Amino acid sequence: MIKVLFVCHGNICRSPMAEFVFKNMVKKKGLSDKFIIASAATSTEEIGNPVHPETRKILSTYGISTEGKRAIQMTRADYKEYDYIVAMDQRNVINMGRIIGQDSMNKVKRLLDFTSMSGDIADPWYTGDFDLTYQDVYRGCEELLETICKKYHI
Repeated sequence: MIKVLFVCHGNICRSPMAEFVFKNMVKKKGLSDKFIIASAATSTEEIGNPVHPETRKILSTYGISTEGKRAIQMTRADYKEYDYIVAMDQRNVINMGRIIGQDSMNKVKRLLDFTSMSGDIADPWYTGDFDLTYQDVYRGCEELLETICKKYHI
């Protein structure tokens, strides 16, 4: 199993968006049996809360449900559990370091680092632009899946 954890600040906007977009891509390729995909927060602010309404709305327009997802916090144990720990921005990477310590196995990357336009995915909590966030998340997830498929020859 290839295990992927998407991480953002609160686990209600960007990381669940990436989790469910990636799950949808994996499912469409018939690879669901090869992956475990989840998302988590670096903070405790939103723990237990559902996915942000605007994130649910934009994903539903693509036929993607986030039903049952509640915000959880990343733990130190996640570093051992997951093969890929994918942050939405550099601040997430810094905060993840406080949780997991040193990234000695080079598992932590920003989602857009898998694309030719590496950088941060803007937080729609602040920008209000869920469409732009979705486009960046989608592009990052496409490239991440391609990278993984090449690495594991699937």
